[in-house]
Amino acid sequence: MSAYASPPELSVLLPFVPRRPEQVHPFSSLVQWTRAARLWQGHGATMDTFGTFAATAGAGFRVPVGVGVTLMPLRHPLDIAHQARSLAKTTQHPVCLGIGPGGRDFQRALLGEPYRSQIGAVGEYVDIVARLLHGETVDTTGEYFSCHTALPAEPVPDIEVGLGVLRPAMAQLAGRSADTAITWLTPPSYLDEVIVPGLEAGRAQRTAESTPITATDVPSRPRVVAMVPVALDRPGRDRHDVVVASSGRHMAAPHYRDMLDRAGIAISGTERADTEQLVKGGAFVFGDADEVHEALLDFGRAGVDEVVLNTVGVCAVSGIGAALADLGDILSVPHP
Repeated sequence: MSAYASPPELSVLLPFVPRRPEQVHPFSSLVQWTRAARLWQGHGATMDTFGTFAATAGAGFRVPVGVGVTLMPLRHPLDIAHQARSLAKTTQHPVCLGIGPGGRDFQRALLGEPYRSQIGAVGEYVDIVARLLHGETVDTTGEYFSCHTALPAEPVPDIEVGLGVLRPAMAQLAGRSADTAITWLTPPSYLDEVIVPGLEAGRAQRTAESTPITATDVPSRPRVVAMVPVALDRPGRDRHDVVVASSGRHMAAPHYRDMLDRAGIAISGTERADTEQLVKGGAFVFGDADEVHEALLDFGRAGVDEVVLNTVGVCAVSGIGAALADLGDILSVPHP
């Protein structure tokens, strides 16, 4: 296991796509009043994630937030850097800004064709965003993104630039370019054996190339944030239904199937067998509160710095109240 073996921070993922900002308030309150580190939300197809968090902050629920992840085809790097700074100033808390390219079909729908090189496009985008947020004047003409400007100098809470990471090539890019690597559905063994070494290799390459860095004391790799699907074993709760509601579409996606195969979780296309494989392989955590908590500590032993509790499946099957109840019970277990 990794040398980074401290218990991970625990955070909360908003487990549904909100249609009104006030739907977010119970989850912001959970972060305010428990040891949860921050509230995360993915790409908001119904309401913009940045706007939702800003509206929630305006209602008095100012908490640290994470965006995991915003999709590159939607915004120029300057705009996303500006959005992140605006959110940090609105919440008056640090922001973790996760960036990802989106799927090839999504890229084609917005751009006319996918990025020729996913790694190349992400590298250009993250480099521009990071340099803007670090106060640099950017003068870059790239194959995919260009920028010739700077953001106004302003005091603002810290903003981490994160990169969605599933496989080794993106892990190495995150090691070279990002403050944070954000994973989804990745079991501890895969994180320990593939992702963390990839991050460390990328950071070593960055140091060897004397790439400009943003801190005096540079860690040997980016911080690791793992989005972990969880559910408590409650009377009448069918584990299969919850896993499918949470991760069924991921099991059907080629890039997730490839990642899971590398992790030793073979997806056969037989739904019930595949859900059991996810649980057995540690990608989906299911059990009583103590069992779930112990499984989450395995992520810390694998090098994860922050586990984001993903109760999407519980919310989809049993409702928002059930998701809040699971989160409250998990967060109430004493943490080392």
